[in-house]
Amino acid sequence: MRIATLVAAAALILAVPAQAKMPWVKKAQELGFADVKECKACHVGAPKKGGDMAERGKFLVDMKAKKKAAEVDLAWLKEYKGK
Repeated sequence: MRIATLVAAAALILAVPAQAKMPWVKKAQELGFADVKECKACHVGAPKKGGDMAERGKFLVDMKAKKKAAEVDLAWLKEYKGK
């Protein structure tokens, strides 16, 4: 029983980082960006702080800097002219 508890705990620990930004995908879809279906819409590979960004992600990072915002606002995607 102790092993099962450890396995369950390990599964939860590993699952949280993979889903940490899923609310961003949901929020983008709520704003009408149906083409945002996964983290790779903005990230190259697995999302991580300081990781490589796809074209859309670079746009959002640039907008954050331009607007001197504390957080990315997915509504800025309305101004995104890329793919």
